[in-house]
Amino acid sequence: MKLAHAILLLGLTLAAGPAPAEEVTFHPFDDARAKLGQFLFYDPILSGNRNISCGTCHHHDTFSADALSLGIGEGGRGVGVRRDAGAGRDAIRKRVPRNAPGLWNIGATAFTTFFHDGRVGLSDAYDNGYDSPAEEWLPDGLPNLLAVQAIFPLTAQFEMAGNPDENEISGAIHDRIDAAWPILAKRVRVIPEYGEMFVAAFDLPGPEAVEITHIAIALADFMNAEWRSLDAPWDAYLDGTPLAPAQERGRVLFFGRANCASCHSGPLFTDHGFHALAIPPVGPGRTRRFDPMPRDVGRMAETDDLADAYRFRTPSLRNVTLTEPWGHNGAYPTLAGIVRHHADPVAGLAEWTPDLARLPDADWLGATDFVIRSDTREMARVAAAIDIEPVALSEAEVADLVAFLGALEGGESRYGRLGVPDAVPSGLPVDR
Repeated sequence: MKLAHAILLLGLTLAAGPAPAEEVTFHPFDDARAKLGQFLFYDPILSGNRNISCGTCHHHDTFSADALSLGIGEGGRGVGVRRDAGAGRDAIRKRVPRNAPGLWNIGATAFTTFFHDGRVGLSDAYDNGYDSPAEEWLPDGLPNLLAVQAIFPLTAQFEMAGNPDENEISGAIHDRIDAAWPILAKRVRVIPEYGEMFVAAFDLPGPEAVEITHIAIALADFMNAEWRSLDAPWDAYLDGTPLAPAQERGRVLFFGRANCASCHSGPLFTDHGFHALAIPPVGPGRTRRFDPMPRDVGRMAETDDLADAYRFRTPSLRNVTLTEPWGHNGAYPTLAGIVRHHADPVAGLAEWTPDLARLPDADWLGATDFVIRSDTREMARVAAAIDIEPVALSEAEVADLVAFLGALEGGESRYGRLGVPDAVPSGLPVDR
């Protein structure tokens, strides 16, 4: 009887995917700090030229992403698909090399790396608990990985910092990455409303005590509190509510023959690993330091391990229906397209066409947007580095898998908790 009972339980577990007992645990957050972080998240004061905020590329209107294949960072104008590449001296000089990921559930303790290449992660390499672009110069007192991650877009030239000749932030970063953080902290703390909020939220002796660590914690607490989403039809299914017929068929495929759950596992639907899928190259690329090619070698850029070439972090599929386009570079504008690519990566790479990329016009960058596709050797390397086996799927089965992904879309949670502030203490305009 015990063996039969065990077999029955195993069958139920395989049929249902992740067991209902698997719960998501989050880092703690403080409400006052989260509110402070909401203002900072949407305040351009943290950018070098005071013209872009975290929320520009991770906006509530686009469900914590930006709806573009590759981001338009510092110098652009507008939000989401309305964002353009700017004009004149303020125009962007380079597209952000990768797709802006959704921020859903990133306060979960299960995340041990951030960014598509995992360049921020838990590690003892620098005696501070973290591996990051700041190496041993990372500020002290950061309580979790999300707080570490929060400060690096501020130092990225084409995201928020700007070019070295444009402002004191980018100029300082050009000397050393940590040189800009005290300047940013001073920018914030001298604004009376911010100073008062920091003193109250962190029990500081005065505004002069505000440091980049406090800003990072506030941003992290906001993202942790704001982007939690565990109220999807999938969660109701685990409590006994049936899925819609197409979603049920997709579920069987997802955890069965399609083998999606080999990487998209657990309650957040990610194994937190890195895999090569031959996603079609797009844009300027992001690779190892001093590499002149516009390619993107993924995880290898951080580890310098050839075995990591073209591998990218497995995204969580929670709310994946809301964060188009898909792929580490937003190569696919439809879920059906990215599902088909997973089913046959070699065919997907060969058949992909540039018109699928959602890139705001920038004539001065057009020559480099797809130049890597003319490098036959690089394209062959991308095609050779694939970690998943092809699976034959009919169009009906692709549609069922897309329907199942819809079962991972949250309810009211998808709108966030605090939303976009009406105004920010700096008085700078809030992107809408």
